[in-house]
Amino acid sequence: MMQTRLPAKRIVLLGVGHTNAHVLRMWRMRPLDDVELACVSNFPTATYSGMLPGVLAGQYPTERMEIDLVRLCAASGARLVQAEVIGLDVAGQRLLFRDRPPLAFDALSIGVGSVPTFAGVASYDDTLLPIKPMQTFLVRLEERLARVAGQFVGRPMRIAVVGGGAAGVELTFCLPGFLRERLRRLRHDEPDRFEQTLVHAGAELAGGMNPAAQRLALAELKRRGVRVVADGRVVQAAEGVLELDDGRTLHVDLALWATGAAAPPLLAELDLARDERGFLLTDDTLRSVSGAPVFAVGDSGVIAGENLPKAGVYAVRQGPVLWENLQRTLRGEPMLAYRPQRGFLKLLNTGDGRAIGQYAGWALHNRWMWQWKDSIDGAFMDKFQDVAPMPPREAESFAPAPMRCAGCGGKVGASVLANVLSRLELPPSEDVVVGLSAPDDAAVLRPTSFPTALTVDFFAPPVDDPFLAGRLAALNALSDLFAMGARPRAALAIVTLPLGPPHKQEELLHALLAGALAEFQTHSVTLAGGHTIEGPQLTIGFAVEGTQQCDPPRTKDRLRPGDRLLLTKPLGTGALLAAHRQAACRAAWMDSLVKSMLQSNSAAAQAADELQLAAATDVTGFGLAGHLLEMLRASGMAARIALGRVPLLPGAAEVIAAGIESTLAPANEAAACEIDAASDVKNLPVYRALFDPQTCGGMLLGVPAAQADAALARLTALGVAAVEIGAVEGAGRARLAVE
Repeated sequence: MMQTRLPAKRIVLLGVGHTNAHVLRMWRMRPLDDVELACVSNFPTATYSGMLPGVLAGQYPTERMEIDLVRLCAASGARLVQAEVIGLDVAGQRLLFRDRPPLAFDALSIGVGSVPTFAGVASYDDTLLPIKPMQTFLVRLEERLARVAGQFVGRPMRIAVVGGGAAGVELTFCLPGFLRERLRRLRHDEPDRFEQTLVHAGAELAGGMNPAAQRLALAELKRRGVRVVADGRVVQAAEGVLELDDGRTLHVDLALWATGAAAPPLLAELDLARDERGFLLTDDTLRSVSGAPVFAVGDSGVIAGENLPKAGVYAVRQGPVLWENLQRTLRGEPMLAYRPQRGFLKLLNTGDGRAIGQYAGWALHNRWMWQWKDSIDGAFMDKFQDVAPMPPREAESFAPAPMRCAGCGGKVGASVLANVLSRLELPPSEDVVVGLSAPDDAAVLRPTSFPTALTVDFFAPPVDDPFLAGRLAALNALSDLFAMGARPRAALAIVTLPLGPPHKQEELLHALLAGALAEFQTHSVTLAGGHTIEGPQLTIGFAVEGTQQCDPPRTKDRLRPGDRLLLTKPLGTGALLAAHRQAACRAAWMDSLVKSMLQSNSAAAQAADELQLAAATDVTGFGLAGHLLEMLRASGMAARIALGRVPLLPGAAEVIAAGIESTLAPANEAAACEIDAASDVKNLPVYRALFDPQTCGGMLLGVPAAQADAALARLTALGVAAVEIGAVEGAGRARLAVE
């Protein structure tokens, strides 16, 4: 997260399934010198499909089947890019995204899995629920059950699984446990009454298993009263009716779609060779036959001349070969061939503490088979769920860099700047006379009839995604003007880039500024210029100019007795970001944290403008306590806040209770000498959160009591979840009472 030198090369993992996850695990143990690893995923977690049936059966908690990519990447020193890929520039070796700059690579591994096939289905509605993406399957299933629960009062629920392969059969076995528990939670009168149907297009269930295992599976389905509909392909699904290709119809409340594997639509957009089903064609080294330094693994790839089923065991066994070949690609060495095994143990969880196991010609259904499966799956997941950061390496093998000049000799090269500016989309602005469209020694802005407001803010990015870092830096810099009632108009960038190859500096600077521009354009702010230098650590910030349209400005010294104190965002960003550096911030917590930081304070400022509020500040580095005390000192007031009303971000209380805090928090706690609080209160995580430095924190508004309800209503209407946390009590020595 704090690079002092930009690596010369980059490996990118697109998707973090079984095979690519092995690379990430190996990187955590043995990262390569002068190489960066970036993981690209639509989701902050990866789901291990082998444990989904066990989760449905209630044998595992949901977290047991999830690889937390946020924590694993943080522990491994890998960059996680959570974004949607839309294409591939093969010649330029760049991944293309929908809403952010491309990501260059020296070697790329594509492992985005497969999706259930809808071949032959003319039309369908939400009667069908695909099991993929698995990261959202349980949430979607719960939502669908809640919607249909009222439709089958007085009769059993009718649920079908479409797809009679091993996955569909296992799903059918394990689904009852989930249904009973969720229907009870929904307070359904008869949670144990449901009818299961398994629909299969072929004649034999559990294709790929031997006849003995198939007979065991069919016998167990019949014993449980599952209706098996074979030789029937669904061609339409609408309003609770499944229509089969032979004219039969099935009435269902819900149908889970677990059909055979089809290629994800993304693969068709990558300009790489594919087979007749749309999967990426590779040679026996797992490298694309198109000749680019691109590998396709797991379900996403097909080895030319092989006819392997889509099974997780192959993806797992490809991991070591991929890891070796990625390294050999960077070194320009001959690669290893992957030799798929021809036979392997197959295990089907039946959801009752037993499993069907088969190898070669034998098959068994008993508890020992389940214990074997549980042991195998558990051992696999343990490799990715122990995410304590690895100790730093003793030394890097970078070649020593020549002494760098300081002063103006430390500036970033002109070609880097010129290339970045040529790639940025810089809309024209009537406010700018001289700007980046024709750069000069200084930017020139047209005068206005309003006073000018100026602020500057910069930081070392708290995240390792430069596009996201640019967005956060822009919002953080704009916030001061919003707090004072000014309209931001133009910004100058201040960037320190780590040493590294010029093309790497260019890519980094472009991503940072593109992220910032995404926010500036939303707020009608023009990037008019800036300055870049080389240094030991990446920093980014902006000097922002605006017009002071709130007259007089909203300031910290205008609190009055009786004012209500409104906070517009929850606290905890500092502690959670510190936890992220220690690989202790869970994916769900990180998701909430990023969403909160990306919420602009412009809406809160709009409400303050409309209500003509006089006193405000933004809550940033000094924490809520520090910034509130600044207001109290400036206003000559005292105040009281209720800790029970102070909102915290998800996970903030947990990490603070675990002793994780920002490095600035102890300095902020010096303000405790001006705070009155009982000793037991001081031990609460929410009390310690008062000193937590906030990155892109919310606003603290002083609102006359008569306007408090109107202010809360207006903030809510603008999408701001503001909370009244206390009140100003009266004039006198600045003190803060906390209860």
